[in-house]
Order: sequence, then structure tokens, then C-alpha cells
Amino acid sequence: MEILAKILVGFVALEHLYILYLEMFAWETKGKEAFKGSLAPELFKPTKTLAANQGLYNGFLAAGLIWTFFIDDYHWAFHIAIFFLTCIIVAGVYGAVTTANRKIFFIQALPAIIALVFLHIR
Repeated sequence: MEILAKILVGFVALEHLYILYLEMFAWETKGKEAFKGSLAPELFKPTKTLAANQGLYNGFLAAGLIWTFFIDDYHWAFHIAIFFLTCIIVAGVYGAVTTANRKIFFIQALPAIIALVFLHIR
């Protein structure tokens, strides 16, 4: 079960690295496709800097989860993973509640919730 939890944590980290890429480097191309319906097409260019800032934060979340793979002490790694997964869950729930596009819950929060559950099942 521990290996499955690590795989799920790794998946969430990769997902947030991809969000970093979309928001920092591909906002006006692939980002426009991924976030259609959330933002009017003409707003992607003027919000490029804001999106890049959000992407950077997603990178920090991914880095925190990746960091857990390099911590030798199981309990320390466990608690760091809990912290970063909880941050992702809160951001995903907040995004789903405050935006017109509710699918952010299923894309961002739900995978983190699943990883968190499996992290607790040892």
C-alpha cells in the first residue's frame, strides 16, 4: 500500500508540474485549450503574467511533494506530504467553489484527496 501511496503522490506532483508548464510557458496556446470556459479567449494575453505567477505556486506544490521522495525519515516525509496534499486540496476546493468551472475539484482536489487517503492506509 505504501508503494501505491507514493505512486499517487508522484502523480499529483506530475500533474502540478504540468499545470506549471501550462500557466508559465503555454498560457496563450495549450493553456487556452485547457482552461477554455474558465476565461474568455481575449483575456489570455493580458493575464499571462498572473497565470505565470499561479504556475510558479503550482511548481512549489509539486516541489514539496517531490521533496518527500528524498526524505529518509518516514514520519517526516509522511507529514510533509500531508501538508502539501492538503494545500492542494484546499486550493482545489476553493477554486471549485469560486470559479464558474467546477471541474477544478475533480482535476486538482480529488487526486490529492485520493493520494492523502492512501497515504494514511499503510
